[in-house]
Amino acid sequence: FSFGADASTEELEERLSTPTETRIFAIAEALRRGMDIERIRELTKITPWFLERVGEIVRTAAEVSNHTLNEVPAELFRHAKCVGFSDNQISRLVKRDGPIAPGYAAMLEARSRRQELGIRPVINQIDTLAAEYPAQTNYLYLTYHGSEDDIVLDGQKPHIVLGGGAYRIGSSVEFDWCAVNAVQSLAARGHSTVVINFNPETVSTDYDTCDRLYFDELSLERVLDICEKEDPQGVVISVGGQIPNQLAVPLGEAGILVLGTSVDSIDRAENRERFSSLLDKLGIDQPEWRELTSHEDARRFAEETGYPVLIRPSYVLSGAAMSVAHSDDELAVYLAAATEVSKEFPVVISKFVSGAKEIELDGVANGGEVVCYAISEHVEQAGVHSGDATMVFPSQRLYLETVRRIKKIARGIASALSITGPFNIQFIARDNRIQVIECNLRASRSFPFVSKILKENFIDYAVRAMLGEDVKSPEKSAFECEYVGVKAPQFSFSRLKGADPLLGVEMASTGEVACLGDDVNNAYLKALLSVGFKLPKAGVLLTTGTIESKAAFLPSARKLSESGLPIYATPGTHAFLAEHGIESTCLHPPLEDAKPNVIDYLESGQIDLVINVPRSLERRDLSSGYLIRRKSVDFGVSLFTNIQAAELFVDAWTTIGSEGELMIRPWREYSQ
Repeated sequence: FSFGADASTEELEERLSTPTETRIFAIAEALRRGMDIERIRELTKITPWFLERVGEIVRTAAEVSNHTLNEVPAELFRHAKCVGFSDNQISRLVKRDGPIAPGYAAMLEARSRRQELGIRPVINQIDTLAAEYPAQTNYLYLTYHGSEDDIVLDGQKPHIVLGGGAYRIGSSVEFDWCAVNAVQSLAARGHSTVVINFNPETVSTDYDTCDRLYFDELSLERVLDICEKEDPQGVVISVGGQIPNQLAVPLGEAGILVLGTSVDSIDRAENRERFSSLLDKLGIDQPEWRELTSHEDARRFAEETGYPVLIRPSYVLSGAAMSVAHSDDELAVYLAAATEVSKEFPVVISKFVSGAKEIELDGVANGGEVVCYAISEHVEQAGVHSGDATMVFPSQRLYLETVRRIKKIARGIASALSITGPFNIQFIARDNRIQVIECNLRASRSFPFVSKILKENFIDYAVRAMLGEDVKSPEKSAFECEYVGVKAPQFSFSRLKGADPLLGVEMASTGEVACLGDDVNNAYLKALLSVGFKLPKAGVLLTTGTIESKAAFLPSARKLSESGLPIYATPGTHAFLAEHGIESTCLHPPLEDAKPNVIDYLESGQIDLVINVPRSLERRDLSSGYLIRRKSVDFGVSLFTNIQAAELFVDAWTTIGSEGELMIRPWREYSQ
């Protein structure tokens, strides 16, 4: 409750009267200072009943902080748990002679003390009958507001599957597909199943998906409490994304059997410094890197290797706080963000390789031997997060030698980490030099995608491997596919006022759609239409960035010109097109007070496709490029900010033509 502790009374009242996401902490600070409930109500317009509940939390925190951990009375400890304090919060409130133990150690101290006092949660059923009749649902949760469990456990030792939690950027229905398929695979082999998840939008939280569903948080404390109740044979953490994956090491240290790959191997893959050291030991190429110890160390590394450089925190979801720095000033800003989001784990700085193709391998291994795999390529070059990239499978533009070397590297990593279960490796390739970016020892968000295309359930293979079965490789090969799948991202920029719809190394998409076609052009056009893209009819605006981008897009610009679609361009792009015999109408950029202006044409509907390729991967302050992108989103104009995606669209659109010429077939009709 230190938020606002240094604020004057006037400043605190200002924070109370202004509705922001941090006002709840200002309320707590005001209560801690003894401000009258009625005064807080006047400032916040919040009903006193709710303010009283916050007041009880503040009073409890103050009482707990008067004791050391071993001195907290049992009655107070129980009350703190009933009010909602986690073991971790209690461990940080109590008096200490020394510093708070790092990581999970402090939480485990409080947990141990709580159990000594005999304070344990009970299992409750969620009441779906408004207390008119006893609830008989499979919706369970743990609570301290009770004296006995609502259910009697059957004595079977189940397998627990951890879900993906709330849908958000980086984790959505694809991980829930993995979790549900893991449960189904376990059940098909006669195992009792338990799911822990807290998202009502998921299939995994349907009451009939598993034998017992705990609609509860995916924290270490809660998972350990449920494991204490259920006494499971093992816990599956590799199908729910990053949240359960982060629990691997503490669960292992607590004596819980994590099914599949060992927790030490998971840490070796997730910990940036350990994984980079492993690749060096195996002789596997990777971008130059260094673990950060100080800002000065990072600046020296950037000077030695040259900008741009990539800042990479460990154990993060969807590339959180991962950034490409192009200067010393950017480096300082991005380092601060990275160390804030990854406080307990190392942050690594590496050379960012421009102009490289990004490739992914999704696979399943058993005892270090690769059982099945799928190699996909990104349409966009490296620099766009894999969750925002357009993915093509089977890969269409990779050399056979590149594929051979990727498989060899994957086998080496799988063997070194003794992988059992799902894994995903990301590569970059430039001039046929293949480098490894990272390896996740869990299912990736593309597992459902490749499983659907190959009609081979990768999660089923993974579960069988984790159960110790002798899993055989499938007979089918991706190279035998007579069709192509394309996975396109979907964004919510139109609902995020002022957001720059520019893609980078931190994920921004909020959904995705996969489509099949007889070739990549067919599948890509279907995928674009499925995410809301509108085919151009009025005109296209070209503003294609650097001279390299202008030259790369020239063949596509010529195709657009030959299609008869009117072409508009900002001055630099207009001049370049004119030099190469392509006609266009020159429009002045938004920040120039001159006519004709880009904004006027966007607002009038004369432009319904914008290809705006920025000069840098990172977002900038107010610029003409930003204003063009933002106006395009606000007016529902189709937008490309990546040169490779724009090129593929032009190929597909000029080759296939109108939407009516696309052949739509159900998934079951595609066969190998």
